Amino acid sequence: MCGIIGYVGKSSPKEILIEGLKSLEYRGYDSAGVALKNDKEVQIIKSVGKISNLEEKMNKESLIDSNLGIAHTRWATHGKPTEENAHPHQIGNITLVHNGIIENADELRKQLMVEGIIFNSDTDTEVAAALINKYYESNPIEAINKAIKEINGSYALGVLFKDSDKLYTTRKDSPLIVGIGEEENFIASDIAAIINYTNKYILLEEGEIAEITKDSITVTKNNKEIKKEILTTNMEADAKDKCGYDHYMLKEIMEEPIVLEKTFKPYLDNLNLLPDLTKYEEIHIVACGSAMYAGLIGSSLLEEYANTKVDVEVASEYRYKNVIYNRKTLVILISQSGETADTIAAMRKAKENNIDTLAIVNVKTSTIARESDQQIFIEAGPEIAVATTKAYILQAGILSLLAYKTAKDKKLVNDDKVVEEAKMLPRLLKEVLDRREDYLKIAKEIYNKEDMFFIGRKIDYAISMEGSLKLKEVSYIHSEAYQAGELKHGTISLIEEGLPVFAIITDEAIKDKTISNIEEVKSRGAKTIVVSNEEYEEQTLQITVPKISPFFQSILIVPTLQLIAYEVAKLRNCDIDKPKNLAKSVTVE
Repeated sequence: MCGIIGYVGKSSPKEILIEGLKSLEYRGYDSAGVALKNDKEVQIIKSVGKISNLEEKMNKESLIDSNLGIAHTRWATHGKPTEENAHPHQIGNITLVHNGIIENADELRKQLMVEGIIFNSDTDTEVAAALINKYYESNPIEAINKAIKEINGSYALGVLFKDSDKLYTTRKDSPLIVGIGEEENFIASDIAAIINYTNKYILLEEGEIAEITKDSITVTKNNKEIKKEILTTNMEADAKDKCGYDHYMLKEIMEEPIVLEKTFKPYLDNLNLLPDLTKYEEIHIVACGSAMYAGLIGSSLLEEYANTKVDVEVASEYRYKNVIYNRKTLVILISQSGETADTIAAMRKAKENNIDTLAIVNVKTSTIARESDQQIFIEAGPEIAVATTKAYILQAGILSLLAYKTAKDKKLVNDDKVVEEAKMLPRLLKEVLDRREDYLKIAKEIYNKEDMFFIGRKIDYAISMEGSLKLKEVSYIHSEAYQAGELKHGTISLIEEGLPVFAIITDEAIKDKTISNIEEVKSRGAKTIVVSNEEYEEQTLQITVPKISPFFQSILIVPTLQLIAYEVAKLRNCDIDKPKNLAKSVTVE
């Protein structure tokens, strides 16, 4: 959510900053801005909408000569998406950009207004600028230190001082790195923004302040200098290219067999590399959005086959509820970015109660990866499209392996063929993905509808939830996932002629029950689409995938729903990679 890039070096910042912002578009935004600085002035240019609007505006203006600048993509929290509310913000000697939310902004604003400060926006960010300016006399680090002690909430700040040729940055609960180049250095909220210039970076910890010139980076905390480790990313500069695909979402779906094989291989060679869950009496799986729906897959399998009590919780609820830890409990946190604010808070809640934590995460340097007790890293690589696809498949896949290992450790299953089937998954998944014409055919039948349902039972309901979410995310169609057996308890009143209803059927034990529910909606005029691991002659529209072990069946079903959602969104001319109002990494509450 939001993006920051800053530059100090030997070159003009304009192209670097704009290119960096474009690399951060996937994070979600509604306005953008740039500040350029030289010895005499700071020039600020802002616009609403796409970065191309900002670029066009900059091309029409006479830009100052500069080797120092900051830029930002904003996703509106405090105040509407307007030029006044877009970053950078400037008060007095201070120009800055900000990711995160300052929770006590209103209180601070009132205090500062009493002191004579005039605000020009509705943002919490301008409050941060005013606060740093209030404390600034001649020492930038001292001013930042004093200001952040008064700020409650989350922030990553890129700060320019009017009389300094240095770039300053600090962070709390919002990701930010310092990139290291040759005669140039950077700040960024994501390595993707600077990968064309460097693969070396420093990871700032909370409360640390970096003072940056083109030749040096000095990091302090509480006025004490800290020696930082220089890290290297293995991300390739072309990893954020579409590689010939129309959209990142499609590219990332088609990468699923590759990343699945890469993630699974070490564990299929040696299941004991996975953690032992048998020592826990209860597991809490805590996540947000698609990661939580992946958690529901894991919960279903752990309970069904490993006889393990599992609760799946939305992180934004878990962090505030009175959780009663009266058993030997493990909390599993799932997050692609590892920076999801609510999931971080849930993790810290568990740790405060001396509860073991296990992270399933993609970004190895993220907050959740660093602070959790144990980690399982998925090898998804960069995921640029806002709607997660390949990361979800890997999250569900790892949970499936954990369920199988736990059941095996408890001697509840003794079927080595499961591992052999898992080794076949990448090939089978590729076969499923290669049937794009089938998914386009379904999409053409439903793309002009404005309401849909997804139904299923047990694990098929968990699959339905992800299928429904993917469709609504990228196509803007109102969609609901519903337990098939609950339709008759009120919701069936919404079924009308031509309404598409997706029915997921993979569980052999209850398939007849779901088929009965299909007949119920068909008799009321619904257009049913059956997605299953076997064919049903009486169904006109259906997608059939290979039948495989129940531990991994969902991994062949969900990609079909991802591709249908993609084709529907494409037919509706939606902005597939950057859906309206959504952000990739939700780093605010």
